[in-house]
Amino acid sequence: MVELKTKTSIAAMHAAGQVVGQALTAVREAARVGVSLLELDEVAREVLRAAGASSPFLGYRPSFATTPFPAVICASVNDAIVHGIPTGYRLGDGDLLSVDCGAVLDGWAGDSAISFVVGRPRPEDLRLIDTAERALAAGIDAAVPGGRVGDIAHAIGRVCRAAGYGIPHGFGGHGIGRRMHEAPDVPNEGRPGRGFPLRPGMVLAIEPMVIASGKDTYYEADDGWTLRTSDGSRAAHAEHTVAITEDGPRVLTARTTD
Repeated sequence: MVELKTKTSIAAMHAAGQVVGQALTAVREAARVGVSLLELDEVAREVLRAAGASSPFLGYRPSFATTPFPAVICASVNDAIVHGIPTGYRLGDGDLLSVDCGAVLDGWAGDSAISFVVGRPRPEDLRLIDTAERALAAGIDAAVPGGRVGDIAHAIGRVCRAAGYGIPHGFGGHGIGRRMHEAPDVPNEGRPGRGFPLRPGMVLAIEPMVIASGKDTYYEADDGWTLRTSDGSRAAHAEHTVAITEDGPRVLTARTTD
Protein backbone atom coordinates (compact mmCIF):
# COMPACT_ATOMS: atom_id res chain seq x y z
CA MET A 1 0.00 0.00 0.00
CA VAL A 2 1.22 3.50 -0.86
CA GLU A 3 0.72 6.06 1.90
CA LEU A 4 -0.15 9.60 0.82
CA LYS A 5 1.50 12.09 3.16
CA THR A 6 -0.17 15.22 4.47
CA LYS A 7 1.42 18.65 4.17
CA THR A 8 2.39 18.37 7.83
CA SER A 9 4.03 15.01 7.24
CA ILE A 10 5.90 16.33 4.22
CA ALA A 11 7.16 19.24 6.31
CA ALA A 12 8.43 16.74 8.89
CA MET A 13 10.12 14.73 6.15
CA HIS A 14 11.74 17.91 4.89
CA ALA A 15 13.26 18.41 8.34
CA ALA A 16 14.68 14.88 8.21
CA GLY A 17 15.88 15.50 4.67
CA GLN A 18 17.78 18.60 5.74
CA VAL A 19 19.69 16.52 8.29
CA VAL A 20 20.64 14.14 5.49
CA GLY A 21 21.76 17.07 3.35
CA GLN A 22 23.89 18.42 6.19
CA ALA A 23 25.48 15.01 6.73
CA LEU A 24 26.35 14.60 3.04
CA THR A 25 27.77 18.11 2.87
CA ALA A 26 29.92 17.46 5.93
CA VAL A 27 31.16 14.15 4.52
CA ARG A 28 32.07 15.72 1.20
CA GLU A 29 33.98 18.51 2.92
CA ALA A 30 35.87 15.95 5.03
CA ALA A 31 36.70 13.64 2.12
CA ARG A 32 40.37 14.22 1.31
CA VAL A 33 43.23 12.07 0.12
CA GLY A 34 44.34 9.94 3.07
CA VAL A 35 41.02 10.12 4.96
CA SER A 36 39.49 6.73 5.74
CA LEU A 37 35.92 5.67 4.98
CA LEU A 38 35.42 4.95 8.68
CA GLU A 39 36.37 8.54 9.47
CA LEU A 40 33.75 9.76 7.01
CA ASP A 41 31.16 7.53 8.66
CA GLU A 42 31.99 9.16 12.00
CA VAL A 43 31.51 12.60 10.44
CA ALA A 44 27.98 11.62 9.39
CA ARG A 45 27.26 10.07 12.80
CA GLU A 46 28.16 13.33 14.51
CA VAL A 47 25.76 15.30 12.27
CA LEU A 48 22.95 12.86 13.10
CA ARG A 49 23.73 13.02 16.83
CA ALA A 50 23.77 16.82 16.84
CA ALA A 51 20.36 16.91 15.13
CA GLY A 52 18.80 14.31 17.44
CA ALA A 53 18.30 12.00 14.47
CA SER A 54 18.92 8.29 14.06
CA SER A 55 20.15 6.28 11.09
CA PRO A 56 17.84 4.00 9.07
CA PHE A 57 20.99 2.35 7.65
CA LEU A 58 22.62 1.26 10.91
CA GLY A 59 21.51 -2.28 11.74
CA TYR A 60 19.32 -2.52 8.62
CA ARG A 61 19.00 -6.07 7.34
CA PRO A 62 16.80 -6.70 4.31
CA SER A 63 16.13 -10.21 3.04
CA PHE A 64 19.16 -10.28 0.71
CA ALA A 65 21.67 -9.34 3.42
CA THR A 66 23.56 -11.94 5.42
CA THR A 67 24.45 -9.42 8.16
CA PRO A 68 22.99 -6.11 9.40
CA PHE A 69 24.53 -3.00 7.86
CA PRO A 70 27.18 -1.69 10.27
CA ALA A 71 27.34 2.03 9.42
CA VAL A 72 25.30 5.21 8.89
CA ILE A 73 26.61 5.83 5.37
CA CYS A 74 27.20 3.66 2.35
CA ALA A 75 30.63 4.55 0.98
CA SER A 76 31.16 3.09 -2.50
CA VAL A 77 34.57 3.65 -4.13
CA ASN A 78 35.35 3.43 -7.85
CA ASP A 79 33.87 0.11 -9.12
CA ALA A 80 31.45 -0.13 -6.17
CA ILE A 81 28.00 0.90 -7.37
CA VAL A 82 26.09 1.07 -4.07
CA HIS A 83 25.96 -0.34 -0.52
CA GLY A 84 29.69 -0.03 0.16
CA ILE A 85 30.53 -0.69 3.81
CA PRO A 86 32.87 1.93 5.33
CA THR A 87 36.23 0.37 6.18
CA GLY A 88 39.70 1.55 7.06
CA TYR A 89 40.41 2.12 3.35
CA ARG A 90 42.07 5.52 2.90
CA LEU A 91 41.02 7.56 -0.09
CA GLY A 92 43.53 7.98 -2.88
CA ASP A 93 44.01 10.76 -5.38
CA GLY A 94 41.37 10.43 -8.10
CA ASP A 95 39.07 8.03 -6.27
CA LEU A 96 35.41 8.28 -7.27
CA LEU A 97 33.33 8.10 -4.10
CA SER A 98 29.55 7.64 -3.88
CA VAL A 99 28.05 8.35 -0.46
CA ASP A 100 24.48 7.37 0.47
CA CYS A 101 23.02 8.57 3.76
CA GLY A 102 19.69 8.51 5.58
CA ALA A 103 18.19 10.02 8.70
CA VAL A 104 15.09 9.47 10.81
CA LEU A 105 13.83 12.49 12.70
CA ASP A 106 10.60 12.54 14.69
CA GLY A 107 9.58 9.28 13.06
CA TRP A 108 10.11 10.36 9.43
CA ALA A 109 12.90 9.30 7.08
CA GLY A 110 15.03 11.04 4.47
CA ASP A 111 17.45 9.42 2.01
CA SER A 112 19.95 10.95 -0.42
CA ALA A 113 23.23 10.22 -2.21
CA ILE A 114 26.04 12.07 -3.94
CA SER A 115 29.08 11.10 -6.01
CA PHE A 116 32.30 13.09 -6.31
CA VAL A 117 36.01 12.69 -6.99
CA VAL A 118 38.62 13.02 -4.28
CA GLY A 119 41.72 14.94 -5.38
CA ARG A 120 42.43 15.36 -9.09
CA PRO A 121 39.46 14.21 -11.19
CA ARG A 122 39.53 12.36 -14.48
CA PRO A 123 37.30 13.98 -17.15
CA GLU A 124 35.53 10.68 -17.74
CA ASP A 125 34.61 10.46 -14.06
CA LEU A 126 33.20 13.97 -14.05
CA ARG A 127 31.08 13.07 -17.10
CA LEU A 128 29.82 9.94 -15.36
CA ILE A 129 28.84 11.90 -12.24
CA ASP A 130 27.23 14.66 -14.29
CA THR A 131 25.14 12.07 -16.12
CA ALA A 132 23.90 10.58 -12.84
CA GLU A 133 22.92 14.09 -11.67
CA ARG A 134 21.20 14.90 -14.96
CA ALA A 135 19.32 11.61 -14.83
CA LEU A 136 18.21 12.45 -11.29
CA ALA A 137 17.01 15.88 -12.42
CA ALA A 138 15.07 14.31 -15.30
CA GLY A 139 13.47 11.80 -12.95
CA ILE A 140 12.48 14.57 -10.54
CA ASP A 141 10.97 16.63 -13.37
CA ALA A 142 8.77 13.63 -14.24
CA ALA A 143 7.50 13.24 -10.66
CA VAL A 144 4.24 15.12 -11.19
CA PRO A 145 0.58 14.38 -10.42
CA GLY A 146 -1.12 12.54 -13.24
CA GLY A 147 2.05 10.82 -14.34
CA ARG A 148 3.18 7.29 -13.59
CA VAL A 149 6.24 5.67 -12.09
CA GLY A 150 7.17 4.52 -15.59
CA ASP A 151 7.52 8.18 -16.62
CA ILE A 152 10.20 8.66 -13.96
CA ALA A 153 11.94 5.43 -14.94
CA HIS A 154 11.87 6.34 -18.63
CA ALA A 155 13.26 9.83 -17.99
CA ILE A 156 16.16 8.43 -15.97
CA GLY A 157 16.94 5.62 -18.39
CA ARG A 158 16.87 7.86 -21.44
CA VAL A 159 19.57 10.15 -20.00
CA CYS A 160 21.78 7.25 -18.91
CA ARG A 161 21.50 5.30 -22.17
CA ALA A 162 22.04 8.40 -24.33
CA ALA A 163 25.37 8.86 -22.54
CA GLY A 164 26.31 5.26 -23.29
CA TYR A 165 26.22 4.06 -19.68
CA GLY A 166 24.97 0.87 -18.09
CA ILE A 167 22.17 0.66 -15.52
CA PRO A 168 22.34 -2.08 -12.87
CA HIS A 169 19.17 -4.14 -13.26
CA GLY A 170 16.98 -4.66 -10.22
CA PHE A 171 18.16 -1.68 -8.20
CA GLY A 172 16.52 1.73 -8.15
CA GLY A 173 14.43 4.09 -6.09
CA HIS A 174 11.53 3.51 -3.75
CA GLY A 175 8.78 5.07 -1.73
CA ILE A 176 9.80 6.52 1.63
CA GLY A 177 8.04 7.78 4.74
CA ARG A 178 8.01 6.37 8.24
CA ARG A 179 10.21 3.61 6.86
CA MET A 180 13.18 4.06 4.57
CA HIS A 181 11.83 1.61 1.99
CA GLU A 182 8.14 1.73 1.15
CA ALA A 183 6.03 1.07 -1.95
CA PRO A 184 6.25 1.73 -4.83
CA ASP A 185 9.52 0.66 -6.41
CA VAL A 186 10.96 3.26 -8.79
CA PRO A 187 13.10 1.58 -11.49
CA ASN A 188 15.85 3.43 -13.34
CA GLU A 189 14.57 2.33 -16.72
CA GLY A 190 11.07 1.69 -18.01
CA ARG A 191 8.23 2.56 -20.36
CA PRO A 192 6.39 5.88 -20.05
CA GLY A 193 2.72 5.77 -19.17
CA ARG A 194 3.12 2.52 -17.24
CA GLY A 195 3.34 1.68 -13.57
CA PHE A 196 1.84 3.10 -10.40
CA PRO A 197 -0.04 6.41 -10.78
CA LEU A 198 1.63 9.46 -9.25
CA ARG A 199 -0.55 11.40 -6.82
CA PRO A 200 -0.02 14.40 -4.55
CA GLY A 201 1.26 13.24 -1.16
CA MET A 202 3.47 10.46 -2.53
CA VAL A 203 7.10 10.73 -1.47
CA LEU A 204 9.78 8.91 -3.46
CA ALA A 205 13.51 8.35 -3.19
CA ILE A 206 14.67 8.70 -6.79
CA GLU A 207 18.18 7.31 -7.35
CA PRO A 208 19.89 6.76 -10.69
CA MET A 209 22.98 4.52 -10.80
CA VAL A 210 25.26 4.45 -13.84
CA ILE A 211 28.09 2.15 -14.96
CA ALA A 212 30.83 3.68 -17.11
CA SER A 213 31.43 0.69 -19.42
CA GLY A 214 27.86 0.60 -20.66
CA LYS A 215 27.32 -2.88 -19.27
CA ASP A 216 24.49 -3.57 -16.82
CA THR A 217 26.11 -6.44 -14.95
CA TYR A 218 27.41 -6.47 -11.40
CA TYR A 219 28.17 -8.84 -8.56
CA GLU A 220 27.82 -8.88 -4.80
CA ALA A 221 31.10 -8.63 -2.93
CA ASP A 222 32.12 -11.04 -0.18
CA ASP A 223 30.92 -8.61 2.51
CA GLY A 224 27.33 -9.45 1.50
CA TRP A 225 26.46 -5.83 0.78
CA THR A 226 28.65 -4.04 -1.75
CA LEU A 227 27.56 -4.24 -5.39
CA ARG A 228 30.51 -3.97 -7.80
CA THR A 229 30.62 -3.66 -11.57
CA SER A 230 31.38 -6.99 -13.21
CA ASP A 231 34.18 -5.55 -15.37
CA GLY A 232 35.82 -3.24 -12.83
CA SER A 233 34.57 -0.05 -14.50
CA ARG A 234 33.58 2.90 -12.36
CA ALA A 235 30.07 3.77 -11.23
CA ALA A 236 28.20 6.80 -9.91
CA HIS A 237 25.03 7.23 -7.84
CA ALA A 238 22.77 10.23 -7.19
CA GLU A 239 19.62 10.41 -5.07
CA HIS A 240 17.07 12.78 -3.58
CA THR A 241 13.91 12.31 -1.55
CA VAL A 242 11.11 14.00 -3.51
CA ALA A 243 7.51 14.83 -2.59
CA ILE A 244 4.87 14.94 -5.31
CA THR A 245 2.67 17.99 -4.78
CA GLU A 246 -0.02 19.86 -6.66
CA ASP A 247 2.62 22.51 -7.36
CA GLY A 248 5.11 20.02 -8.76
CA PRO A 249 7.98 17.98 -7.30
CA ARG A 250 9.53 19.21 -4.06
CA VAL A 251 13.05 18.04 -3.20
CA LEU A 252 13.20 17.34 0.53
CA THR A 253 16.92 16.56 0.73
CA ALA A 254 18.32 19.57 -1.10
CA ARG A 255 21.79 20.59 0.08
CA THR A 256 22.97 24.17 0.52
CA THR A 257 25.81 23.41 -1.91
CA ASP A 258 23.39 22.36 -4.69
